[in-house]
Amino acid sequence: MYVGVVGGQFCSEEEARLAYEVGRLLARRGAVLVCGGLGGVMEASCKGAKEEGGVTIGILPGPFRGDANPYVDHAIATDMGQARNAVIVRTVDAVIAVGGEYGTLSEIAMALKMGKRVVAISSWDISRQGVPDEKLLRASSPEEAVQAVLGPER
Repeated sequence: MYVGVVGGQFCSEEEARLAYEVGRLLARRGAVLVCGGLGGVMEASCKGAKEEGGVTIGILPGPFRGDANPYVDHAIATDMGQARNAVIVRTVDAVIAVGGEYGTLSEIAMALKMGKRVVAISSWDISRQGVPDEKLLRASSPEEAVQAVLGPER
């Protein structure tokens, strides 16, 4: 299974810790981690995955594969800027959002529009006229987020 881990290029220490643990748990369960390939949440999640022996793919906004963080196994240089968010979301089976800014919000929205499972940890709340969107799942821990996208560990 391919799982997108989305979040800000700049993040808090707590968001980095959460992303690292998400990456580690995804790799332990055999999932391929797909992200935007840069720093912050993307780098932290890739580092966690790599330290657990996992595979990482970075879909970069710019034209150079060398811009990828050091924990990306397969860098894809799109030269599409933020439009690459659509490529990330189309590539994956599910998304875990950790923190994030408006780019993360766009990935969440596109994934929901595509009918993909989306889990948020310390990330966006989406509501219409004050009514929360039930399609956006909330997790209070990396373990809960990974279980929500991969199912219970066997």
